[in-house]
Amino acid sequence: MQTPLHLACANGLADVVTYLIENKCELNLVDNGNRWPLMKAVQCQQEKCVAILLEHGADPDLADADGNSAVHLPVISPNTSAAGLLLEHNTGIDAQNKEGCAPLILAVSEHQGEIVGFLLNKGADVHLNLIKVLLHYGADVSHKDTNGWTAEDYAVVHGYSR
Repeated sequence: MQTPLHLACANGLADVVTYLIENKCELNLVDNGNRWPLMKAVQCQQEKCVAILLEHGADPDLADADGNSAVHLPVISPNTSAAGLLLEHNTGIDAQNKEGCAPLILAVSEHQGEIVGFLLNKGADVHLNLIKVLLHYGADVSHKDTNGWTAEDYAVVHGYSR
């Protein structure tokens, strides 16, 4: 079952989303896929709807059946705009799903270099164990991202030595 708000979010109907919210619709109801309207808007890359929902108090930290919160979804898409909106509203950048994966780990496993850099710049926690695993499997620490930064550059900026 999808609510009118779910459908409006999925289809980017920002005016309808605003109308429904102004008429006191429930912001955090789940659909039959266990997704909230905010998650649906993020999943469908409807940033304007994401912004409207967040401005009106939608909870960005609710998790689906797999433990994914809204901030996990733009990592796979990838969508730095949606991720940025969520982080502006104090979403847990290091929230872990049921598999123990934070958005940063998902971004690395999905080879989403731009999102990895984005999350690191926004303060995602870099666990040294993750780095050790990546190095063990042959991660190229000299590879540069779209900003021209290497893994070592990010490590130094975040207070880690070589």
